[in-house]
Amino acid sequence: MIQVRPLQPTDRAAWQALWDGYNAFYGREGATALPAEITDTTWARFLDANEPLHALVAVDEAGTLLGLVHHVFHRSTNRIEPVCYLQDLFTAPAARGRGVGRALIEAVYTAALAAGSRRVYWHTQEGNATARALYDQVARHFGFIVYAHDVG
Repeated sequence: MIQVRPLQPTDRAAWQALWDGYNAFYGREGATALPAEITDTTWARFLDANEPLHALVAVDEAGTLLGLVHHVFHRSTNRIEPVCYLQDLFTAPAARGRGVGRALIEAVYTAALAAGSRRVYWHTQEGNATARALYDQVARHFGFIVYAHDVG
């Protein structure tokens, strides 16, 4: 049985392993790894009640972390209520195919409703076929292409 719950301070080591796996999937490892300062700041933000950044984890019966999801609420120009951006989603390779990703997404939907948000959205890479097979079942693709530019 999979349970989804908020991240707890005692989850740091297990979360870190999932976070490292997530970042490696997107090529952020070794020489291109995120600086420790970013990871440490991100972790601290999850535990700060005044931050809009949130983290949930999926755990099994033994309490082993199987996956993570991070989300943030923000204002929008086309809605009165806040919208929810699902920023990071990752399932441990050994736990894939067990419904962990779906459970995490549905937990974000529940958190969004509780926060008064009616929209959850996220991005993924075009070639991420495995994830997109799930996403096509739980959300609608609007056809947008994402552009980004780092300034400074």
